[in-house]
Amino acid sequence: MHANSRSIVTNQTEVHQDLHRRVERALAYPLRKPIAEHTRETFCAADEWLATQSKPLILDAGCGVGLSTRELARQHPNHAVIGIDRSADRLGRHHGVLPANAYLVRADLVDFWRLALAAGWQTMHHYLLYPNPYPKAAHLKSRWHGHPIFPVILALGGRLEVRSNWRLYIEEFAQATEQATGIQPRVDEHDPMDQSLTPFEHKYHASGQRLWRLVVELPRRPELVPATGPRDTQRSVRQGKSAKGIR
Repeated sequence: MHANSRSIVTNQTEVHQDLHRRVERALAYPLRKPIAEHTRETFCAADEWLATQSKPLILDAGCGVGLSTRELARQHPNHAVIGIDRSADRLGRHHGVLPANAYLVRADLVDFWRLALAAGWQTMHHYLLYPNPYPKAAHLKSRWHGHPIFPVILALGGRLEVRSNWRLYIEEFAQATEQATGIQPRVDEHDPMDQSLTPFEHKYHASGQRLWRLVVELPRRPELVPATGPRDTQRSVRQGKSAKGIR
């Protein structure tokens, strides 16, 4: 295999010294960012689709062009797989017909996750495949485990799997998860062989980079999220359904 994907370039050599404080803050203070109208509308459509499936839910968060969503749907025919990405361009690229048990959504993940929790969604599997690592130390708050949304990701429960070509990202995510939940994730090196889920995974593997994976089984725990957050978001869910005539 040959490819020329660049390795992570960072000025950080160990778990960020501010990680513990960032997680503490996320657990103590609600995220008050208003829900974007377009995400509220697309969430309501996804919620309607999911109700028609009557199957356990798999979330593919940050699905890019949707190849991972398609593959997960093929691997898990008895599950409903929802892929979410914020880019209309990426989601609009043609990669064949979606399996009947797959659904793609253009949405802001921060808003979508909050709406999913408020609506009572229960994830069976939750994938974060090669998220932007924001490798500069100054950008910790942009990584998912350093972002105020982190408790919501954990609160959705299920089998959470995170993959990255930056070991430190996975180590930080694991430490933050254990701090927030008391549950220690499993971290190991990942070899996709010939079954890469995403184009990035294929490219990194073909370039000879080492890939890392975090897996943790989590109960659904809305109480991880500061108390005022879910109530405010639940109101947004109701408003969105009312606007669509959903009861």
